[in-house]
Amino acid sequence: MFQLTPPARRRQRGLTLLELLLGLTIFAFMLAIGLPNASNWLLSNRARSASEFYADGFSLARRQAVMHNSFSRISLTPNVNSGQMDWQVDICFVSPATQCGAAEAGWSSVTAAAANDPEGAAGYKSVFRAADALPNSEVLLPSTQPPGSSQVYYTPIGWVDTRFGQRLNSLRLDPATRYASEVPVVALVITLAGMASKCDPRLAVTDTRACPP
Repeated sequence: MFQLTPPARRRQRGLTLLELLLGLTIFAFMLAIGLPNASNWLLSNRARSASEFYADGFSLARRQAVMHNSFSRISLTPNVNSGQMDWQVDICFVSPATQCGAAEAGWSSVTAAAANDPEGAAGYKSVFRAADALPNSEVLLPSTQPPGSSQVYYTPIGWVDTRFGQRLNSLRLDPATRYASEVPVVALVITLAGMASKCDPRLAVTDTRACPP
């Protein structure tokens, strides 16, 4: 009788040193190309979303004025880490001691409620947001109009308080030249109704995307 013999197993060959080095070289090459592109993509996304950071602040300030039937304000201050601007929203209640003017006391702080707050010490505390996570000002440069302005005051019905003459009218964000093709120039214009309108300051007024006059 014939006996069936299993075929001889082929000896498995592992990777040679040359093949391993070739694979590592290809991987390093792809990594060198991919990482900068991924980094630029992430940075561009952060820059595009920066306007939302500021828009949230203006929206919160207006909303708190209406919710509490009080005056409110948003103050922008330089962030030493990013070169962008932090913001803080305070509120104030009119009383015989204060009319909630810019130079008057009685405004809330991050640690204490406003004087004359109906809820007392448990009332609204100021909200502060740092701009540390925003792109550096060398990537996205903020500027305000009029130059040097940094505050907007709101009345209890959410309109801009025109008693404050040095109020901020608009905030503009300009990308650095290398990001100009990926990150659009954007501005936030604060209307007298208290709304922060996002627009493109480079367009003619006839364009619906242009900033209001």
